[in-house]
Formats: sequence, structure tokens, C-alpha cells
Amino acid sequence: MRLSRSAVPRALRRATAGVATLAAAGLIAATAPAALAAPSPTLAAPDIPLANVKAHLSQFQSIASANGGNRAHGRPGYKASIDYAKAKLDAAGFTTTVQQFTSSGATGYNLVADWPGGDPNQVLMAGAHLDSVSSGPGINDNGSGSAGVLETALAVSRAQLQPEKHLRFAWWGAEELGLVGSKYYVNNLPTAERSKVSGYLNFDMIGSPNPGYFVYDDDPAIEKTFKDFYAGLNVPTEIETEGDGRSDHASFKNVGIPVGGLFTGASRTKTSAQAQKWGGTAGQAFDRCYHSSCDTTANINDTALDRNSDAIAHAIWTLGTDTPVPPGDSYENTADVTIPDNGTAVTSTINVTGRTGNAPATLRADVDIRHTWRGDVVVDLLAPDGTAYRLKNSSGNDSADNVIATYTVNASSEPANGAWKLRVQDVASQDTGYINSWKLTF
Repeated sequence: MRLSRSAVPRALRRATAGVATLAAAGLIAATAPAALAAPSPTLAAPDIPLANVKAHLSQFQSIASANGGNRAHGRPGYKASIDYAKAKLDAAGFTTTVQQFTSSGATGYNLVADWPGGDPNQVLMAGAHLDSVSSGPGINDNGSGSAGVLETALAVSRAQLQPEKHLRFAWWGAEELGLVGSKYYVNNLPTAERSKVSGYLNFDMIGSPNPGYFVYDDDPAIEKTFKDFYAGLNVPTEIETEGDGRSDHASFKNVGIPVGGLFTGASRTKTSAQAQKWGGTAGQAFDRCYHSSCDTTANINDTALDRNSDAIAHAIWTLGTDTPVPPGDSYENTADVTIPDNGTAVTSTINVTGRTGNAPATLRADVDIRHTWRGDVVVDLLAPDGTAYRLKNSSGNDSADNVIATYTVNASSEPANGAWKLRVQDVASQDTGYINSWKLTF
């Protein structure tokens, strides 16, 4: 990750969230227990072997040690790193391209690897910068992201994955000089090719020794994919702010491509609240060896590296293999409804008429709730007969803003016609919000 002009941390809104007492709120008894909504099914991602990821890091360390102690732009260690990754990908059946550019009077290189198949008009990309600063080998920054992306690409090959989308992986040069490589790539993509990139996932520093678990919030669907993964591990996350605009995702975001990613922290200091949440040492930087000679293989937290590597695979499998839901008849309510802070539930109604038979087994509910602490929010879909389908529970660890999500409900036992309601309750104090809109698709 490149240096910023400012390293002022974003203050935490709250150190802890109130515990939601649903029984006292009268919600448990009113909710049908067997009617839990679930996302559309996708292929399960494999576990990414930590040993394999660390083996790549050991190779990057050896390359740096043999080439003046670094893998920086214009130095032989960087080109050797490109050659190492390219050989692995070529052997695994990828189509690789090495793109050259010039920066600071030296030749730079991007490595791009395409997996055969998938819809060429829907390209999902994942990338990481491969260069280090000149002062060290750059094993966390950013051998960690480079190794995680590389091993995920190799896992795609081992699984002989046949994704819906076309998968493309990339390793960028000269990021430390101002995102030079990724900017060059994006600027040289014809407009028609840019429009085919459905999303870019960025992984820059994913094994910090005193780690946090930060998720980019630039695109709701990508953000949800990563947050769902960490929710499954019962690991709380926070919105990433330290690297905003400072890594290669910015090159894609600036031309309108949806972006997302993961980060474990750089030179900012871990707070007491974050140490309580994640472990580690409060009052110490997430990475004390950031941009230093001590950023070696000893500067990695194995648990963070393992979790984040698995999260990369989860995102590739989820976003790359999810079959789009065919369009259906939609009904929407866009009227704002204020949600009282730690108060009674409110509802927004959609009246469905003119249909025959029951609702489908894949009734889709698109929810847009604006709220300053979404962990406080409980959301139910109410069928016309009053049956409640739980869409979202509260969580004291979910500190992000807003609930912008799509849920799929098996409502095949319900008549399609009638008054469907979205019921929302804020079950803890200090934060406010409103229902912005919601939509049912049959």
C-alpha cells in the first residue's frame, strides 16, 4: 500500500453495541421459526491451504534476499516475483499476459491471468500489487495479498471451476509509486472492455501481525459477500478507511467499476475497543514493520492470512458462480418510513394484486434500509396472513451502516395476492435510520 498524506484514524462511533433482547421486544413469539430466508445457493468455495500461501511468501522473501533485499519497481526482485507467479499460473492452465509500462525511468510489469470460460461480457477480477518499497522485502505489503490471490487462482485450476462469469486475476506493478500499474491497465482498456468488468476485488495487506478485519464498503453486493463470510466465522468486521483511495481498487473505482476488498491494517494504531474485538495489542500499529526492512516472513499473522485467503476464495466462488435470477414481476414501495431508536417495530406495505396461485419458492426481497448501526436492526417479511419470515437478526458486532441486501424466501405456501409487509425494528439505543425502499420480485 502506498503512503498517504494523512493518517488520521476514523473515530469509532461506539465501542460496543447494546445486546438485542428479542423476546422482550415481542418478536420471537411472533416469528415463524422455520421460515428463515437464505441467499441464492452458490457453489461452496474450497479451503485455501495456509501452508501453500506461506510457501509463496517464502519464495517472495527468497527473491528479495537474493536481489538487494527488496522487490521494488525497476529492481530485479520485482521482475523475479512476476516470473515466479507467471510460471505457477501457466502450469495451472491460465492464459497469462505480461503488460509493460514505464515509470520513473524504469520498466514496470503487470501480470494478468485469465481462466478459460465464463461469460466474456461479465468479467470478475481479483488483484493485488506485487511490488514492495525499496526499503524491505514487502512480505505483508504486499506479498500477503499477492500470495492469497495466487493460491486462490491455483485453487480455481485444481477445482477445474466452470464459473458463470469470466475470471481474471492480476498482479500490479509500481503501486507504491502511486498506483501506476493498475492505472496503466485501466487506462488502456477500451471502453467496451471496461464495461464488461462486473467487479474488481483488491487485496492489499491481508496478514498484518496485529491484525484488524476491515472490509471495503464501496459496493454493497461485494461488501455483503465478505461480511457474510466473516459473520459465518463469528468474526466482527469494520469498514476499511485507512487505505481508502490508496490502493489499486481506486484505479477501477474512478472509472465506475464496482470494487471491494479486504485489509488488516497498516500504520494506524489499534484501539482498545478493537483489541477487545479482535485480540492483539492495543496502542500498537496494525503493522509495526509497514514499509520497513522488518516486513519479512516473520511479519505475518497466520490466522489473519488464513482467514483472508479463504475469504478471497469465498468471494470468487460466490460472485463468479452465482447464476443471475431471471427477471420477474416486481412490486416496490419507495416511501420513507422512520425507524424509532430502540422502539417499536414499523412496517412498509406492498399490495400485490392480479396474480394467480401462490408466491414462488424463490420470492426475492430487495431491502434498502439506511441506518447508522445496522447491527441494531431486525428485519422480517410479513406475508398477507401475518406469517413472519426472518430476513435479518440483530448483531452487536455488526457495526457498519445500512442494510442494503437481497434475500430469497420460500413463500410457496402463501397466496401471492395481498398486503405484504416489511417489518423493521431497532432493538438497541443510540442509532437511527429509516426504510428507504424495498421490492418484491415474483
